[in-house]
Amino acid sequence: MPSVTYAQFIQFLKSELSLSADSIKVAQRHLDQNPGPLAMMLWQYGLVTLDQLDQIFDWLEGQNA
Repeated sequence: MPSVTYAQFIQFLKSELSLSADSIKVAQRHLDQNPGPLAMMLWQYGLVTLDQLDQIFDWLEGQNA
């Protein structure tokens, strides 16, 4: 079963969702204080929309299928 790497996930966020490196870094910094999935952190901080969050989960599911 193939597993998505963190680097592939970050590349997806940048290329498919057009998230900036700065936005991703903001969420990553907050993960230190509130551990959890990066996707949820991006959404909680308003860095992705609910539709984009769905795209993230669909992509992750497709990568781990």
